[in-house]
Amino acid sequence: MNEFELIGRHFARAPRHGDVKLGVGDDAAIVAPAPGVEYAVSVDMLVEGRHFAAGTNPENLGHKALAVNLSDMAAMGAVPRFALLAGALPVADDAWLSAFMRGFDALAERYDVELIGGDTTRGPRNLCVTVIGEVPAGQAITRAGAAAGDTIYVSGRVGDAALGLASRGGRIRIDDAMIGELLQRLERPEPRVALGIALRGIASAALDVSDGIVGDLAHILDASHVGAVVDVAGMPASDVLRDLLGGPQRELALACLLAGGDDYELCFTAPAATRRQIDAIAQSLGLPITAIGAITQTPGLVVRDERGDPMRELPRAFDHFR
Repeated sequence: MNEFELIGRHFARAPRHGDVKLGVGDDAAIVAPAPGVEYAVSVDMLVEGRHFAAGTNPENLGHKALAVNLSDMAAMGAVPRFALLAGALPVADDAWLSAFMRGFDALAERYDVELIGGDTTRGPRNLCVTVIGEVPAGQAITRAGAAAGDTIYVSGRVGDAALGLASRGGRIRIDDAMIGELLQRLERPEPRVALGIALRGIASAALDVSDGIVGDLAHILDASHVGAVVDVAGMPASDVLRDLLGGPQRELALACLLAGGDDYELCFTAPAATRRQIDAIAQSLGLPITAIGAITQTPGLVVRDERGDPMRELPRAFDHFR
């Protein structure tokens, strides 16, 4: 199977939406922008050996390759619309590509995202997705709006994906009854698109938790020129992770909770007066949203342990070049 046969079999499809004038198969896609909206554009790579292990289930990988970009759209309050997919593949493996695209297409269909182009080449396995989303003009949520007195929130739970990865790597032993759920959080994250849209006009700043709370929240603090106080006791964690915090594996558990990454939950700030609105959003979406701290005027991030004492050292968030 040559490159163009591969594209025709796995990626080509007729445009589904009227605003896509030309999709996969030409030198570029042509999209007609809708009036009154701005585009949010995000790109992410997943590299074998860095972001996922060789032998990872390709269907799960197809899901995650798109999900991490949809999560960026969620953080901006944008509706994801179009995707471009580029991949370097060691061989033209028909079965692997079919499974990968099943995962990708299933998630794309759920969010009505249309694949409009991309590229393929031969090389070490590397998947790169670009997503284009739409947000009403002037309503995008950025990292730069947090203000002193704002409450800091996080959706869902954090730390599960990192704990699943630690178990898979042999750094900790997790009960068989729990490992499946942890690996599901690692391999098939759920982008919080509906939450991001609901937070327009409410959240003062937001981002998705891809590299760990302490590292990602620091981006909001830097962009907004503020500080924060966060409490470990208030962090939303699974029972298995919470139990580990009280035992000999506390250091690893703290690293998963505060700096593990791969959660793809939303961390956002909002004025204290919006608490009822946020509670109503959580109830309508069936999604826990937990207050974990507050924005302060004094720069820097302070994390308090379960006794309320500031932690002297914090686990370091993920960094590609560390």
